[in-house]
Amino acid sequence: MWNERYAADTYFYGTQPNDFLAARATCWQPGQRVLCLGEGEGRNAVWLAGQGLEVTAVDLSTVGLDKTRRLAAQRGVEVRCVHADLADFEPGHDAWDGIVAIFAHLPADVRAKVWGRIPAALRTGGFLVVESYAPGQETRPTGGPRERSWLVDPAAIGSAFGTTLDTVHLWSGEREVLEGQGHTGPALVTQYVGRRVG
Repeated sequence: MWNERYAADTYFYGTQPNDFLAARATCWQPGQRVLCLGEGEGRNAVWLAGQGLEVTAVDLSTVGLDKTRRLAAQRGVEVRCVHADLADFEPGHDAWDGIVAIFAHLPADVRAKVWGRIPAALRTGGFLVVESYAPGQETRPTGGPRERSWLVDPAAIGSAFGTTLDTVHLWSGEREVLEGQGHTGPALVTQYVGRRVG
């Protein structure tokens, strides 16, 4: 499905970074290592690389990763691309200064596995940045999964990270999302920033 969605020369979700991520990127310093999960066509990874970060993008779509490489080359930056199913991807231990999951929606059981690996994969002081569509968005025409169980509310964030990361930011509500043709208009989202402190 994702290879088909990304098949056009244009970028389905645009080439500019998610604005919530861009606003939160000050938590990292140039040279630090950031992992982007479910990165798609590379808009966030390429932008982060442009901020001087060492970025790895993981996605299931080979077409999306090819477009990530193309966008990186156009912008004169380097992004390491990893073709993997997030259900099976091992992010390592104490490996990353940042992990990013922007609209990286997954079935609830797979999401639990992926999220369960994140705290140990962060270095001490590392940040996790998440934005996902929230329940209720499945009835709107402005983007996101149609399956409610794929959507994320603050309770799910708290259950996953409440005892392992310090919460820096947690918010859920409506905001305007304008990202290519895939995400356009008022949307219900959940945002989270967490920090590993131990």
